[in-house]
Amino acid sequence: MKDFRVFFPLIVLAGAVYFLVSPTAKPSAAQETPQKPAEKTAEKTPDKAQEKPDAKPTPKLPAEIELLETKVRFETDGSSRKEVHARVKINDELGARQFARLNFNFNRAFEQVDIPLVRITHASGGTVDVLPSAVSDNPSAAVVNAPAYQDVRVKSVRILGLEPGDSLEYRVITSVSHHPLAPDFWFDHAFDRTGVVSREIFDLDLPASTKTVPKINPDTPPESSSPEQTGNGARVIYHWDRKQPAHTALVENSEPGVPDVTLSTFQSWDQLAGRLAKLLAPTREEAAAAHRKAVTIPDFASVDGELQACYEFVSKKIRTVDLPLGATGYKRRNPVEVFDSGYGSAEDKFGLFAAMLGWAEAGLVPESNRTLSDEPASPARFIHLLTGHFQVGRYYWLDLNLEVAPLGMIPPQFRNKPILVVKKDGTSDWETAGNPRIYDQLYKSSQAVKVNASIEADGKLTAKIKYTMRGDNELLLRVAFHQSPREKWNEVAQLLALSDGFRGKISNTNASDAYETRDPFAVEFEIAQPKFLDWSKKPLRVPAILPLLGLPDPPAKAKPGETAPPIELGTPLDVEVSATVGLPDGTGAEVPAGTSLQRDFATYESHYSVSNGTLTASRRINFILRTIPADRAAEYIAFLRTVQNDESQVFLLERAATK
Repeated sequence: MKDFRVFFPLIVLAGAVYFLVSPTAKPSAAQETPQKPAEKTAEKTPDKAQEKPDAKPTPKLPAEIELLETKVRFETDGSSRKEVHARVKINDELGARQFARLNFNFNRAFEQVDIPLVRITHASGGTVDVLPSAVSDNPSAAVVNAPAYQDVRVKSVRILGLEPGDSLEYRVITSVSHHPLAPDFWFDHAFDRTGVVSREIFDLDLPASTKTVPKINPDTPPESSSPEQTGNGARVIYHWDRKQPAHTALVENSEPGVPDVTLSTFQSWDQLAGRLAKLLAPTREEAAAAHRKAVTIPDFASVDGELQACYEFVSKKIRTVDLPLGATGYKRRNPVEVFDSGYGSAEDKFGLFAAMLGWAEAGLVPESNRTLSDEPASPARFIHLLTGHFQVGRYYWLDLNLEVAPLGMIPPQFRNKPILVVKKDGTSDWETAGNPRIYDQLYKSSQAVKVNASIEADGKLTAKIKYTMRGDNELLLRVAFHQSPREKWNEVAQLLALSDGFRGKISNTNASDAYETRDPFAVEFEIAQPKFLDWSKKPLRVPAILPLLGLPDPPAKAKPGETAPPIELGTPLDVEVSATVGLPDGTGAEVPAGTSLQRDFATYESHYSVSNGTLTASRRINFILRTIPADRAAEYIAFLRTVQNDESQVFLLERAATK
């Protein structure tokens, strides 16, 4: 029997659940954007200089981009033209499937996508140009049921007849004019570091009059930077020509969200915030009209009820249209229109909430964890929009987009992360989302797992398991069950069970209403595992049928000259796991002794017993502090080992001989 774990890995489980249940989830297409034409599915290969004489040949990639040429030109009015030319070698069937369809996202309100060339060169030598009839222009899947966003579209090219050995060549031109943030413009570019692209050419053409100087990664300097006189005035052109040697080691980009080339005509974050505030903040007239709508919401007029009522209405009653932040150019609809339609983008939901309560502050979450205050001020940095509001002596950070997050609870990946706050007066500041002290005051994080099991005479285990959660794990499960159709609930529960080490077939999964956010979230399911025990073994040692409590690993020794970091325990959390296990008639049992520990950073206790053919086991750990100073590492390690030794204790079972 494998170890069970109650502190299941949030990121892994979240990703698995997302791709299993999300209605909008899909694997990356071969062409999600013109800049990154293909999935990077290659495995890392050794550097040629390090290869051994008998090393296996380097495996081929499903598809190799022999040439990726990108030319970007900006004008003083903020308009731009981006041309991408690519030649792709198809190596196997997987590569052919990857490039069977090219997708290009755009907003036709201010963007235009043209595809003048799509050509297949067959291995036999013949060429075929893909006809215009193979190109389709449809609303994005996220907006099919949202008429207000039909400008958000996907232009697709269906490519038939691709086979291993073929080459695919295409050219895509994206033109931008009258963007809501014009005449300012911005741009990011990251060079491929995965080995998929053999040669990458990048040209950046800027009007000299803007005096915009891009920030360039010192590791990727341009080959040239030259002023040029044209009919439209002076230009500055930067040129890169990067070749990827064959069989070089494949490496990932050092950190997501960190471009090699970035530019922006915004002179400061305050200037950018001021422009965004004009687009996001409701006008006085809009706020007055939205407030008249708000007073019709139940509990709005109750004492201190405005924030809770407005939050629950906007987050739960206004369906989130899952568009990338900025897909509409940060433009929002009229708050009353959003109220009446029942759906909205992140920008729309922020505008409605701010209008109903009179004000709110936008918190823009960057993809990178780096401090960006000294970076060029660019909207391209941000991936998520949070909402800030002050009431009753507290400043709340809210996520209006998840639909099922309790008031003041934001995803853990955004908490304690520097965000750009767009203030009421249009100024900005870099602050930290989700102040831990406020979060702890709102919710005492807890997790309980109850197991009611029985073991049959043939060794089969059947159990009913119930999870009750408050805190980060709660939010993960709320979103997972909210996004999944009921017929998929057993599959979601299977992921949860596997992450905690439970094995067997899951059935009869039930979950509490994800919208009932004022109460903890609960999940129940049944599990059956044949041949759980082999009674022929004597004596039979069985661990308690409980998840392990998953304490953080002991700290690694600091390198010479470095200061050891503190031990991170995370959000204060109370975890209790318990189990009752019915045994078949004639089964005797010996139980281990329980344990009790009391420290200022955490407490732990366990109890084990047997009575009338039923085993009981319970463990409880309460994490009190968020961190432990590094100089107390020995004390923490002793605590950790005591808990682990207790969790490794077993029950001794023995059945009387049967006739």
